[in-house]
Amino acid sequence: MGIALGTNQYGKAEVRVVTVDRSSARHVLRDLNVSCALRGDFTAVHLDGDNAHVLATDTQRNTVYAFAREGIGEIEEFGLRLARHFAGAYEWLSGARVEIEEYGWDRITVGGAPHDHAFSRTGAEVRTTVVTVDGADVHVISGLSGLVVLKTTESGFAGFPRDRYTTLADTDDRILATAVTARWRYTAVTRGTEPNEMPISDYAASYASIRSTLLATFAAGYSSALQETLYSMGQAVLEAHPAVAEIRLSMPNKHHFLSDLAPFGLDNPGVVYSAADRPYGLIEGTVVRDDIPSADLAWRATPGFC
Repeated sequence: MGIALGTNQYGKAEVRVVTVDRSSARHVLRDLNVSCALRGDFTAVHLDGDNAHVLATDTQRNTVYAFAREGIGEIEEFGLRLARHFAGAYEWLSGARVEIEEYGWDRITVGGAPHDHAFSRTGAEVRTTVVTVDGADVHVISGLSGLVVLKTTESGFAGFPRDRYTTLADTDDRILATAVTARWRYTAVTRGTEPNEMPISDYAASYASIRSTLLATFAAGYSSALQETLYSMGQAVLEAHPAVAEIRLSMPNKHHFLSDLAPFGLDNPGVVYSAADRPYGLIEGTVVRDDIPSADLAWRATPGFC
Protein backbone atom coordinates (compact mmCIF):
# COMPACT_ATOMS: atom_id res chain seq x y z
CA MET A 1 0.00 0.00 0.00
CA GLY A 2 1.49 3.32 -1.12
CA ILE A 3 1.50 6.52 0.92
CA ALA A 4 1.56 9.96 -0.69
CA LEU A 5 1.19 13.60 0.25
CA GLY A 6 -2.32 14.89 -0.36
CA THR A 7 -3.75 18.37 -0.81
CA ASN A 8 -1.95 20.94 1.29
CA GLN A 9 -1.50 24.67 1.79
CA TYR A 10 0.17 26.95 4.31
CA GLY A 11 0.28 30.62 5.20
CA LYS A 12 0.09 33.30 7.86
CA ALA A 13 -3.16 33.41 9.79
CA GLU A 14 -4.83 36.35 11.51
CA VAL A 15 -2.49 39.22 10.74
CA ARG A 16 -3.98 42.13 12.65
CA VAL A 17 -3.43 45.37 10.79
CA VAL A 18 -4.83 48.79 11.70
CA THR A 19 -4.35 51.80 9.45
CA VAL A 20 -4.94 55.48 10.14
CA ASP A 21 -5.43 57.94 7.30
CA ARG A 22 -4.11 61.24 8.65
CA SER A 23 -4.36 63.17 5.39
CA SER A 24 -6.87 65.53 7.02
CA ALA A 25 -7.82 66.55 10.53
CA ARG A 26 -10.65 64.01 10.36
CA HIS A 27 -8.78 60.72 10.68
CA VAL A 28 -10.05 57.53 9.03
CA LEU A 29 -9.52 54.24 10.92
CA ARG A 30 -9.44 50.77 9.29
CA ASP A 31 -9.18 47.58 11.36
CA LEU A 32 -8.54 44.26 9.58
CA ASN A 33 -7.75 40.64 10.37
CA VAL A 34 -5.98 39.09 7.34
CA SER A 35 -5.18 35.41 6.73
CA CYS A 36 -3.15 34.17 3.74
CA ALA A 37 -2.79 30.60 2.45
CA LEU A 38 -0.50 29.59 -0.43
CA ARG A 39 -0.92 26.62 -2.77
CA GLY A 40 1.69 25.06 -4.99
CA ASP A 41 4.57 22.58 -5.11
CA PHE A 42 5.48 22.02 -1.46
CA THR A 43 6.33 18.33 -1.74
CA ALA A 44 10.04 18.73 -0.91
CA VAL A 45 9.49 20.48 2.39
CA HIS A 46 6.94 17.90 3.56
CA LEU A 47 8.98 14.87 2.51
CA ASP A 48 12.58 16.08 2.85
CA GLY A 49 12.49 19.23 4.97
CA ASP A 50 13.74 21.26 1.99
CA ASN A 51 12.58 24.88 2.43
CA ALA A 52 13.59 26.11 -1.06
CA HIS A 53 9.94 26.49 -2.09
CA VAL A 54 8.68 27.89 1.21
CA LEU A 55 7.91 31.60 1.26
CA ALA A 56 8.24 32.26 4.99
CA THR A 57 5.00 33.10 6.78
CA ASP A 58 6.92 35.98 8.36
CA THR A 59 7.43 37.35 4.83
CA GLN A 60 3.71 36.96 4.15
CA ARG A 61 2.89 38.97 7.28
CA ASN A 62 5.31 41.73 6.28
CA THR A 63 3.77 41.82 2.80
CA VAL A 64 0.36 42.48 4.33
CA TYR A 65 1.77 45.43 6.26
CA ALA A 66 3.62 46.78 3.23
CA PHE A 67 0.54 46.58 1.01
CA ALA A 68 -1.52 48.26 3.76
CA ARG A 69 0.89 51.20 3.62
CA GLU A 70 -0.30 51.79 0.03
CA GLY A 71 -3.90 51.96 1.25
CA ILE A 72 -6.59 49.39 1.93
CA GLY A 73 -9.43 50.51 -0.33
CA GLU A 74 -12.28 48.01 -0.30
CA ILE A 75 -11.32 44.76 1.41
CA GLU A 76 -12.09 42.89 -1.81
CA GLU A 77 -9.57 45.09 -3.61
CA PHE A 78 -6.96 44.55 -0.88
CA GLY A 79 -7.53 40.78 -1.01
CA LEU A 80 -7.18 40.70 -4.77
CA ARG A 81 -3.92 42.66 -4.65
CA LEU A 82 -2.44 40.32 -2.06
CA ALA A 83 -3.66 37.09 -3.68
CA ARG A 84 -2.38 38.07 -7.12
CA HIS A 85 0.97 39.10 -5.66
CA PHE A 86 1.45 35.79 -3.83
CA ALA A 87 0.17 33.62 -6.69
CA GLY A 88 2.62 35.22 -9.12
CA ALA A 89 5.60 35.58 -6.79
CA TYR A 90 7.39 32.33 -7.77
CA GLU A 91 6.91 29.68 -10.43
CA TRP A 92 6.23 26.99 -7.82
CA LEU A 93 3.28 28.91 -6.39
CA SER A 94 0.05 28.05 -8.20
CA GLY A 95 -2.48 29.93 -6.13
CA ALA A 96 -3.30 31.95 -3.05
CA ARG A 97 -6.26 32.46 -0.79
CA VAL A 98 -6.72 35.62 1.26
CA GLU A 99 -9.42 35.90 3.91
CA ILE A 100 -10.18 39.27 5.50
CA GLU A 101 -12.41 40.35 8.35
CA GLU A 102 -13.05 44.06 8.89
CA TYR A 103 -14.16 45.40 12.26
CA GLY A 104 -16.21 48.55 12.46
CA TRP A 105 -15.54 51.63 14.57
CA ASP A 106 -17.90 54.55 15.18
CA ARG A 107 -16.79 58.08 15.96
CA ILE A 108 -17.38 59.10 19.54
CA THR A 109 -19.81 62.00 19.78
CA VAL A 110 -18.55 64.94 21.82
CA GLY A 111 -20.71 68.00 22.32
CA GLY A 112 -23.23 66.67 19.82
CA ALA A 113 -20.69 66.27 17.00
CA PRO A 114 -18.63 63.25 15.85
CA HIS A 115 -15.05 63.49 17.09
CA ASP A 116 -12.29 63.68 14.47
CA HIS A 117 -9.98 61.10 16.04
CA ALA A 118 -11.77 59.27 18.87
CA PHE A 119 -13.66 56.05 18.16
CA SER A 120 -15.67 53.28 19.82
CA ARG A 121 -15.80 49.73 18.53
CA THR A 122 -19.15 48.69 17.03
CA GLY A 123 -20.98 45.46 17.86
CA ALA A 124 -20.36 41.86 16.87
CA GLU A 125 -21.12 42.37 13.17
CA VAL A 126 -18.08 41.83 10.93
CA ARG A 127 -17.64 42.41 7.19
CA THR A 128 -15.72 39.63 5.42
CA THR A 129 -14.17 38.64 2.11
CA VAL A 130 -12.28 35.59 0.80
CA VAL A 131 -10.29 35.98 -2.43
CA THR A 132 -8.92 32.93 -4.23
CA VAL A 133 -6.48 33.11 -7.14
CA ASP A 134 -5.68 29.76 -8.75
CA GLY A 135 -4.03 29.94 -12.16
CA ALA A 136 -6.36 31.92 -14.39
CA ASP A 137 -9.32 31.52 -12.03
CA VAL A 138 -10.21 34.31 -9.62
CA HIS A 139 -13.06 34.07 -7.13
CA VAL A 140 -14.34 36.69 -4.69
CA ILE A 141 -16.58 35.66 -1.80
CA SER A 142 -17.79 38.50 0.40
CA GLY A 143 -20.10 38.49 3.36
CA LEU A 144 -20.86 39.33 6.94
CA SER A 145 -21.19 37.61 10.30
CA GLY A 146 -22.80 38.48 13.58
CA LEU A 147 -25.74 40.37 12.07
CA VAL A 148 -28.22 39.92 14.95
CA VAL A 149 -31.87 40.41 14.00
CA LEU A 150 -35.17 39.87 15.78
CA LYS A 151 -38.85 40.40 15.12
CA THR A 152 -41.45 40.20 17.86
CA THR A 153 -44.31 38.73 15.83
CA GLU A 154 -45.29 37.41 12.38
CA SER A 155 -43.48 34.14 13.02
CA GLY A 156 -44.67 30.67 13.97
CA PHE A 157 -43.72 27.00 13.94
CA ALA A 158 -46.35 24.31 13.59
CA GLY A 159 -47.23 21.11 11.72
CA PHE A 160 -43.96 19.33 12.50
CA PRO A 161 -43.80 15.56 13.23
CA ARG A 162 -44.51 14.48 16.79
CA ASP A 163 -43.26 11.40 18.60
CA ARG A 164 -42.81 10.23 22.20
CA TYR A 165 -39.91 12.66 22.71
CA THR A 166 -41.69 15.77 21.39
CA THR A 167 -42.63 18.39 23.97
CA LEU A 168 -42.60 21.53 21.82
CA ALA A 169 -46.06 22.99 21.29
CA ASP A 170 -47.29 24.38 17.98
CA THR A 171 -47.33 28.16 17.82
CA ASP A 172 -48.50 30.71 15.29
CA ASP A 173 -46.97 33.69 17.09
CA ARG A 174 -43.44 33.72 18.47
CA ILE A 175 -40.31 35.84 18.61
CA LEU A 176 -37.97 35.06 15.71
CA ALA A 177 -34.32 35.94 16.30
CA THR A 178 -31.04 34.91 14.72
CA ALA A 179 -27.45 35.98 14.11
CA VAL A 180 -26.90 35.91 10.36
CA THR A 181 -23.68 34.69 8.79
CA ALA A 182 -23.85 35.21 5.02
CA ARG A 183 -21.29 34.59 2.28
CA TRP A 184 -22.00 35.46 -1.34
CA ARG A 185 -19.86 34.60 -4.36
CA TYR A 186 -19.55 37.08 -7.16
CA THR A 187 -19.64 35.65 -10.69
CA ALA A 188 -16.26 34.18 -11.61
CA VAL A 189 -13.61 36.31 -13.27
CA THR A 190 -10.24 35.44 -14.79
CA ARG A 191 -6.88 37.06 -14.36
CA GLY A 192 -6.71 37.62 -18.10
CA THR A 193 -9.88 39.72 -18.18
CA GLU A 194 -9.30 42.07 -15.27
CA PRO A 195 -10.99 45.04 -17.00
CA ASN A 196 -14.22 43.00 -17.06
CA GLU A 197 -14.23 42.48 -13.33
CA MET A 198 -16.63 44.22 -11.03
CA PRO A 199 -15.36 47.80 -10.53
CA ILE A 200 -13.68 48.10 -7.15
CA SER A 201 -15.92 51.02 -6.21
CA ASP A 202 -18.96 48.76 -6.60
CA TYR A 203 -17.96 46.36 -3.80
CA ALA A 204 -18.88 48.82 -1.04
CA ALA A 205 -22.20 49.66 -2.68
CA SER A 206 -22.93 45.98 -3.28
CA TYR A 207 -22.18 45.09 0.34
CA ALA A 208 -24.46 47.83 1.66
CA SER A 209 -27.25 46.85 -0.74
CA ILE A 210 -27.03 43.13 0.03
CA ARG A 211 -27.01 43.80 3.78
CA SER A 212 -30.09 46.02 3.35
CA THR A 213 -31.81 43.31 1.28
CA LEU A 214 -31.15 40.68 3.95
CA LEU A 215 -32.59 42.92 6.66
CA ALA A 216 -35.65 43.98 4.69
CA THR A 217 -36.49 40.41 3.70
CA PHE A 218 -36.12 39.14 7.26
CA ALA A 219 -38.56 41.79 8.44
CA ALA A 220 -41.12 41.31 5.67
CA GLY A 221 -44.08 38.92 5.83
CA TYR A 222 -44.96 35.92 7.95
CA SER A 223 -42.35 33.25 8.67
CA SER A 224 -43.55 29.66 9.09
CA ALA A 225 -40.00 28.45 9.76
CA LEU A 226 -36.51 29.90 9.89
CA GLN A 227 -35.73 27.74 6.84
CA GLU A 228 -38.39 29.59 4.87
CA THR A 229 -36.93 32.91 5.96
CA LEU A 230 -33.40 31.81 5.03
CA TYR A 231 -34.47 30.87 1.50
CA SER A 232 -36.45 34.08 1.06
CA MET A 233 -33.44 36.15 2.12
CA GLY A 234 -31.13 34.35 -0.29
CA GLN A 235 -33.63 34.53 -3.13
CA ALA A 236 -34.09 38.26 -2.63
CA VAL A 237 -30.34 38.83 -2.78
CA LEU A 238 -29.98 36.93 -6.06
CA GLU A 239 -32.98 38.65 -7.62
CA ALA A 240 -31.69 42.11 -6.74
CA HIS A 241 -27.98 41.54 -7.46
CA PRO A 242 -27.13 39.98 -10.85
CA ALA A 243 -23.41 40.01 -9.99
CA VAL A 244 -23.97 37.45 -7.22
CA ALA A 245 -23.79 33.81 -8.34
CA GLU A 246 -24.78 32.15 -5.07
CA ILE A 247 -25.21 32.88 -1.38
CA ARG A 248 -24.72 30.70 1.69
CA LEU A 249 -26.48 31.48 4.94
CA SER A 250 -25.96 30.12 8.45
CA MET A 251 -28.63 31.19 10.95
CA PRO A 252 -28.89 29.91 14.52
CA ASN A 253 -32.36 30.06 16.02
CA LYS A 254 -31.93 32.31 19.07
CA HIS A 255 -34.83 30.93 21.06
CA HIS A 256 -37.04 33.12 23.24
CA PHE A 257 -39.40 31.24 25.57
CA LEU A 258 -42.42 32.82 27.23
CA SER A 259 -41.73 33.03 30.98
CA ASP A 260 -44.25 31.37 33.32
CA LEU A 261 -45.37 34.09 35.73
CA ALA A 262 -48.38 32.17 37.07
CA PRO A 263 -46.58 31.17 40.30
CA PHE A 264 -46.40 34.89 41.09
CA GLY A 265 -50.06 35.50 40.36
CA LEU A 266 -49.22 37.35 37.14
CA ASP A 267 -50.36 36.85 33.58
CA ASN A 268 -47.92 37.03 30.67
CA PRO A 269 -49.64 38.00 27.41
CA GLY A 270 -46.44 37.89 25.32
CA VAL A 271 -44.57 40.42 27.42
CA VAL A 272 -41.75 38.62 29.28
CA TYR A 273 -39.44 36.06 27.66
CA SER A 274 -36.40 34.07 28.65
CA ALA A 275 -33.64 34.35 26.06
CA ALA A 276 -31.98 30.93 25.78
CA ASP A 277 -28.24 30.83 25.17
CA ARG A 278 -27.89 27.13 24.22
CA PRO A 279 -28.66 24.65 22.86
CA TYR A 280 -30.06 26.19 19.70
CA GLY A 281 -31.31 25.13 16.31
CA LEU A 282 -28.84 25.88 13.51
CA ILE A 283 -30.32 26.44 10.05
CA GLU A 284 -27.95 26.53 7.05
CA GLY A 285 -28.51 26.58 3.32
CA THR A 286 -27.32 27.73 -0.08
CA VAL A 287 -29.39 29.62 -2.65
CA VAL A 288 -27.95 29.37 -6.16
CA ARG A 289 -28.55 30.36 -9.75
CA ASP A 290 -29.23 27.18 -11.71
CA ASP A 291 -27.47 28.56 -14.79
CA ILE A 292 -24.13 29.21 -13.02
CA PRO A 293 -22.13 26.22 -11.74
CA SER A 294 -20.99 26.24 -8.13
CA ALA A 295 -17.27 26.90 -7.66
CA ASP A 296 -16.04 24.37 -5.10
CA LEU A 297 -12.52 25.79 -5.26
CA ALA A 298 -13.75 29.17 -4.16
CA TRP A 299 -15.34 27.74 -1.01
CA ARG A 300 -12.50 25.33 -0.14
CA ALA A 301 -11.11 25.68 3.38
CA THR A 302 -13.72 28.25 4.34
CA PRO A 303 -14.47 27.61 8.03
CA GLY A 304 -17.83 25.99 8.73
CA PHE A 305 -20.73 25.87 6.33
CA CYS A 306 -20.23 29.44 5.16
